Amino acid sequence: MRDFLPADKARRERVLAVIRARYRAHGFDEIETPVMEDYDRLHAGLGGDNEKLSFSILKRGMDAEAIRAAADDTAALADLGLRYDLTVPLARFYATNRAQLPTVFRSIQIAPVWRAERPQKGRYRQFVQCDIDIIGDASARAEAELMTASLDVLDALGLDGGSIRVNDRRVLDAMLDVFGFAAEERPGVLITIDKLDKVGPSGVVAELRDRGADAAAVDALAAYLDRPAAPPAFDDAGIRAALPAGIPDEVVAHLVALGETVAAARGADAPLVFDPFLVRGMGYYTGTIFELAHPSVDYSLGGGGRYDGMIGRFLGQEVPAVGFSIGFERIVDLLQDAEGTAERSIVLVHDRDVPLAQLLRLKAALVSDGARVRVEQRVKNMKALLERSAADGYTSFATVGADTTAESLEFKPLG
Repeated sequence: MRDFLPADKARRERVLAVIRARYRAHGFDEIETPVMEDYDRLHAGLGGDNEKLSFSILKRGMDAEAIRAAADDTAALADLGLRYDLTVPLARFYATNRAQLPTVFRSIQIAPVWRAERPQKGRYRQFVQCDIDIIGDASARAEAELMTASLDVLDALGLDGGSIRVNDRRVLDAMLDVFGFAAEERPGVLITIDKLDKVGPSGVVAELRDRGADAAAVDALAAYLDRPAAPPAFDDAGIRAALPAGIPDEVVAHLVALGETVAAARGADAPLVFDPFLVRGMGYYTGTIFELAHPSVDYSLGGGGRYDGMIGRFLGQEVPAVGFSIGFERIVDLLQDAEGTAERSIVLVHDRDVPLAQLLRLKAALVSDGARVRVEQRVKNMKALLERSAADGYTSFATVGADTTAESLEFKPLG
């Protein structure tokens, strides 16, 4: 959990402003949910490994004897927890407020979440997520809207060349069925396949054998991984060529329609890449899954997928839903050297004998004219003062003496 100095905070807010503006331009509306949710809701088996990283909140009013009695049962100690993502809170929000929402609801959530991570570069215990979700639309149009909006965000931030890796959990399930993996061993098999980028095909096969997975099924998967294959085109022929025989036609048709829709929206070939071994670890995904990639880094900048079964857990009836989460912290790190906005920002450096009323009158006139203004008293080390002001995002300065007027102010550039 980190502190942010003024320049860092200003840069983060500039990036957030771009994200909000582009998402709103695509018809999404921002909501806000509490930072805490019920413990049982956060541990309902929907959050995958993130449930193990959640921060729980001790029940109020428990004395030492009650705490000792419940020491071996976290659920008895805690009734609330800090949210570890924004999807579970959104599902609860929609179930609670459905009567006041449109049939197809497009939401923005931009807020901090908390996970008990082992702190390291790119992994924090408190971080901001930027989510857009569409609830109530089961068609490929929903995924296409999310992808188009998120690619638009990258473009607006100057991160041209982004692409989206796409797969479908139904594809993965059908592939494992074709290879011969039993239903009960598939969750563990997917966990291993998810390591493909890190350990390679031989590492995946070795780990599956060590786990005691069905030998014939592992042989079939190994043969499939060893086949020569070029990156598939995102069309019917390309997707089918990248998959073994036996994948349901309706799943392939859904992916093809998605590619065509994104291409139409972008006015060019869709920057989509079919990846039959993209897994994503969240347990609530039921259909399309995707990750946002950029050529400047070897990790994803966001991702998401369809989670049609989650809202029904809270509402008692099935509602289609799909979401996309931008990796805000990673994107901010990529934009370390991004220039600030073109706002007029001024430091007024005044002599000690300048009357306060005169000084604040000059400041008020500049503020009313749309400038951002900081007042500083002249010091011996003016170089340090001006360097600090430039680091804080100010672009010019003017000196103020006892006789200075608004008309006689002379502005000089900083930095």
